[in-house]
Amino acid sequence: MSKARLMRGLFSSLLLVGTTCSIAGPPNIVFIVGDDIGYGDFGCYGSKTNETPHVDALALKGLRFTDYHSAGAMCSPTRASILTGLYPQRFGPEFDGALSARDDRKVGLPLAAVTLAECLSEVGYATGCFGKWHLGYSAPLLPTRQGFETFRGLLGGDGDFHTRINRSGYPDWYDGETLVPESGYTTDLLTEHALDFIKANRDSPFFLYLPHLAIHFPWQGRDDPPHRVAGTDYTRDKFGTIPDSTNVAPHVEAMLEAFDDSVGRVMETLDNLGLTEQTLLIVTSDNGGYLNYREAFQNISSNGGFRGQKTEVYEGGHRVPLIISWPGCIEAGTTAALTHSNDWMPTMLALAGSDAPNSDGADLSSFLLEGNDLAPRPLFWRTRNARAVRHGPWKLCIIGKEPQLFHLENDPGETTNLAKDHKKLVTELSNAWSEWNDDVNDNTK
Repeated sequence: MSKARLMRGLFSSLLLVGTTCSIAGPPNIVFIVGDDIGYGDFGCYGSKTNETPHVDALALKGLRFTDYHSAGAMCSPTRASILTGLYPQRFGPEFDGALSARDDRKVGLPLAAVTLAECLSEVGYATGCFGKWHLGYSAPLLPTRQGFETFRGLLGGDGDFHTRINRSGYPDWYDGETLVPESGYTTDLLTEHALDFIKANRDSPFFLYLPHLAIHFPWQGRDDPPHRVAGTDYTRDKFGTIPDSTNVAPHVEAMLEAFDDSVGRVMETLDNLGLTEQTLLIVTSDNGGYLNYREAFQNISSNGGFRGQKTEVYEGGHRVPLIISWPGCIEAGTTAALTHSNDWMPTMLALAGSDAPNSDGADLSSFLLEGNDLAPRPLFWRTRNARAVRHGPWKLCIIGKEPQLFHLENDPGETTNLAKDHKKLVTELSNAWSEWNDDVNDNTK
């Protein structure tokens, strides 16, 4: 008997006892990650301007989260968290923010890190990554060395959506470990490759990781012009062709439309192949959106009224949309459960019928399948110049020297600093953050 068939039997006989889920084996997993998509950018999260009918339809039949958080307020940290179940700071201070193509060329997710793709591959899953890697710029720090049998996309943090040229002026579009030219719009190309992967692996469990580049700059919809050509440095001109810098929204709306189309095409393909009820489908974002960029660019994204934006430890930097759908297994609705990107490793491996390595996250499987409550726990964030800790409704932010304490149930917009009224709590949360910080720093030695 193949390992995949054996795991199907184990999953059916063990994991689903006491649940209403009755599929015949471990689920396919489709994990779609938007880039810089803010909490308020989808219609189902309150947008009145962006048209996202497919994501909204998924939210109606799936479980929509209102208190889900990324491990970082920038790209690379959250990607490391998703794939390892660990706080990104365990891999070094470089993971406080985005890995830089200029300063971090030889830095990336260590090969010694155990990834979700590696674990799922060991229990019979086909594994494919289509999109933005941003966890290593060159061999051996590549997705093909971290458990993904198939990779198509970009290694760096951004690229022209029409020419695939990165901000340093070099091509960044790979098939496996080989640079390849390809014509088309990045979001659509990634979708096509993802659909081909689904079709090729329809008869065995698969893990499809689809980390889209949209809506990261350069801000280009399908109808916006190409901006970058090879051989030119775009470090100071990385945003695309924006006629009105005070209103980037039309370009972002077009990018969101393409992202939404991608979600719709994945849903349609799963339906056509009869795989919808066998597939755990997840849509989320790697961090909050930009509201503005250094004052030069305005009206970019929406964080749903939460304070702050990408790069910041306020809620707008890391509270992001999350929708999970698995018809017949996960009940549709909305939940305010406090969840985190560290949770994916233990949760997905539990759903696949496999043990997880040590993780900083929580196994959400019994919560998702049976509605069991999640145990309270603190969550932590660290950027290069700020830190935050959340426990229950309380959140402490320290930006510079001044502590800022917020009660998120009463004040989700983080407008009223209660630090002077709760000095003991400030001390307790600050000490908890320091203990966590010492722990994650020990891992890098």
